[in-house]
Amino acid sequence: MKNVSAPVRPIPPIDRFLSHRPDIAIMAPYLSYLLLLGIRDFVPLEYAWVASLVRGVGALLVTAVVWKHLPAMGRPHWGAAITIGVLVAFGWYYGHLLTLSSGLPQRLPLPLFGGTPELADPRAAVLSDGTALGAGGLFWLNSLTRVAVAVVTVPLVEELFWRAFLLRALIDWNNFENLPLGKFTWFSFLGTSLLSTVQHPDHWVVSIFCWFAFNALMYWKKSVLCLVICHGVTNLVLYAWVLFVGLALGDARAWWLW
Repeated sequence: MKNVSAPVRPIPPIDRFLSHRPDIAIMAPYLSYLLLLGIRDFVPLEYAWVASLVRGVGALLVTAVVWKHLPAMGRPHWGAAITIGVLVAFGWYYGHLLTLSSGLPQRLPLPLFGGTPELADPRAAVLSDGTALGAGGLFWLNSLTRVAVAVVTVPLVEELFWRAFLLRALIDWNNFENLPLGKFTWFSFLGTSLLSTVQHPDHWVVSIFCWFAFNALMYWKKSVLCLVICHGVTNLVLYAWVLFVGLALGDARAWWLW
């Protein structure tokens, strides 16, 4: 009996393209998140939660499309990830309050970022909203969706970009994929930390030290998954602490971190 070989399945064009452009594959989730982030500026407050879900789910879908072209995620290293995540969260919170009292510019002092941040209680924005949910319901719907995206989507897309890509690309941009995860150079360590201020212009001082910690964890564990967990813990603890201090303790300064 003649052996019949299985038909060869054609490689989808997107996979052929991404196999030759690992930089686009690894940047795509983060860039798609930034693109979808702009939706929030065009929807009324009543649908802010929808904008959060669109950017969160949309970026995860893009991640799923490019997943086979991403580097191995590695081990979770739960103990280190959770410990560093909690420490960074409180360091971010109290470090920013210290920055406010230090006299340093609150906003990154570059021409691109003009003006001065304003302290605003997010509850005030929904008090006059006519939604059927009521002000309290809308506040919590917006808050929970925002936190969910910050804990699930943001850590994944940002760690792929910052730690899996840029930390290596600043060493050898054209051949970053051939470098091991967690390869150290002072230029990439300091460069990514300083560039993080562009992503967090209103928290630029603490952003630098946060990136120091995240980069150091990557050098230590060399695991993208560990950093994703750590980043997710940081965001969860930070948002939970802001809500606790702002709502339960009534300290309005907490909303600087919202």
